Amino acid sequence: MANQLLKGKKGIIFGALDESSIAWKVAERAHEEGAEILLTNAPVAMRMGAIQELATRINAEIVPADATSMEDIKTLLETAAQKFGKVDFILHSIGMSPNVRKGRAYTDLNYDFLVKTYDVSAVSFHKVMQQAYQMDLMNEWGSIVALSYIAAQRTFGKYNDMAEAKALLESIARSFGYHFGKKSKVRVNTISQSPTPTTAGSGVAGFDKMLTYADKMSPLGNASALECADYCISLFSDLTRKVTMQNLMHDGGFSSVGVSEEILENIQL
Repeated sequence: MANQLLKGKKGIIFGALDESSIAWKVAERAHEEGAEILLTNAPVAMRMGAIQELATRINAEIVPADATSMEDIKTLLETAAQKFGKVDFILHSIGMSPNVRKGRAYTDLNYDFLVKTYDVSAVSFHKVMQQAYQMDLMNEWGSIVALSYIAAQRTFGKYNDMAEAKALLESIARSFGYHFGKKSKVRVNTISQSPTPTTAGSGVAGFDKMLTYADKMSPLGNASALECADYCISLFSDLTRKVTMQNLMHDGGFSSVGVSEEILENIQL
């Protein structure tokens, strides 16, 4: 149910690939809540996905951009400035590990791949914010959100080098959140989402078991992509103006449970 929480607001959404994407759901919900949106993804991802369908549905312009390229980011944000003047919210929903894609074990990482993982999944967040900060692109009380995962704090053996990338992502949010808050009262937060069956998430080895385990551990069950989108909308809205520099758990209670009765009942001694 739409409440026009984002009426009159303008935003940029990174990472919408297909209907399973959290970014896709966020774009749809932001549109329903009255926002105007600029969509962007890497050129290679755009060829693989269906982003044009989404753009047509929500009447959004698409600007291809490699989020690791400062030149591409500058072009994207200059386009946003020309289109909107200033921007009220940005969603960073980007993550990719060449080590995961190539099946490299955590104990046998390719370090060139590791650097690429960091650049795509975390440093790109800093690059986007740095360019927006220097351009004075964000409206006062704007909101910037990136999607994270609890592997930044806890060990998940199959999550590989993405764990370090998410930890870096959360640190960047805290550090840049301070500077953006002092400059123009812009909020910067990360959302630590339940394992979600997106195209990217499903690429992690053993993902189906992780999904089932998390659901059984969480008293409210796993949070869906649509529920995550709703949470993003709340952070983009004026209802959360004093929430910043936080890593916000959106996981049905998973992060606060030691072990659930359901898990214990299934342990064979």
